[in-house]
Amino acid sequence: MTNSQKVSTSIKTLKSSAEYFFSGEIITEADFNKIDWVTGVKEDGITAITSTTNPHSEITWEKFKTEMDKIQAEDDSLDYARKRKAEYPTIEELVVALYDTEDRAAIDEKRAAVKLKHPKGV
Repeated sequence: MTNSQKVSTSIKTLKSSAEYFFSGEIITEADFNKIDWVTGVKEDGITAITSTTNPHSEITWEKFKTEMDKIQAEDDSLDYARKRKAEYPTIEELVVALYDTEDRAAIDEKRAAVKLKHPKGV
C-alpha cells in the first residue's frame, strides 16, 4: 500500500466525510499540517475552499499517526504474501502442470521452497 493510500485510509477511518487534498508523503506532523482541508465551496458551486487549519476535531495528528502505524503494521504483516506471490509459479506453469506429472512435482517443490523462504508472520 502506498503512503497516499495509507493517508487516505487513515483519514477516512477517523472521519469518513472529511474532504482534503495533499501532495507528497505525509510522514511527519509538519507534513500533516500541510494538508488542505475542504471547508466549503465558492459561489460558483464547483471550486473548493480549503485551509491548512484542520476543521475536524476527530482527526488529530496523534490519532492520525496511530491509524497510520496500525495500517503499516497490517501491511508489514502481509509482506510474506507479496514476496511469495512474486516467486510462486506462473499461471502458465500451473496449467502445464495440470497435464504433466513431472511438471506438477516440480511446481509442488517450487511452492514448498518459496513457503520455506518466506514463512507467514515473519
